[in-house]
Amino acid sequence: MKKSILFIAAMVFSTTFVAAQEFVYFGVKGGVNFSTFSGDGFSDFKDESARTGYHLGLLAEVPVSDRFSVQPEVLYSAQGFDLVRREDNNDVEHQLDYITVPVMAKFYVFDGLALEAGPQFGFVVEEAIDFGSTEIERYDNNRNDFDLSLGLGASYKFNKFFLYGRYNAGMTDIYDVEGVEAKNSVIQAGVGLLF
Repeated sequence: MKKSILFIAAMVFSTTFVAAQEFVYFGVKGGVNFSTFSGDGFSDFKDESARTGYHLGLLAEVPVSDRFSVQPEVLYSAQGFDLVRREDNNDVEHQLDYITVPVMAKFYVFDGLALEAGPQFGFVVEEAIDFGSTEIERYDNNRNDFDLSLGLGASYKFNKFFLYGRYNAGMTDIYDVEGVEAKNSVIQAGVGLLF
């Protein structure tokens, strides 16, 4: 699994580097996640709410023209969701942490402001269920290790810094369970620095 993640990351970065060696910009980014799930089938729970987490990683921006760029990234992203039990109202937090590889197409509306869209490939690297003061590591055969999402967002670049916001809509189910549809739904906001 870890070899697959490293291979994908290396391929994305090496391909963009070779394709536009003179024009590629590298950078770092990080910020906050507000993640939950969309779907149905969890009849024992209600009032799903966002898990507040973080994301942190590396990126490369490859200008294709004056107004269009491709931006591959490799991020560690703390995701998951909160659920409230109906019978006793105890908060349950399902922590699902991913290595994500977004590949965003960026269209610059005007100098500095860009709209972004593209696929994101995610690989589960850590999982836990937190029942208040009790945390259980979980390795569930019914949970999918791979996640495909569609990212939509915007960024504003000034000098070497940029601010961004993005919504990642899950396209694949988190669980492989009949009658349960649960997909990742993540809002991200943060700041980055280009070198």
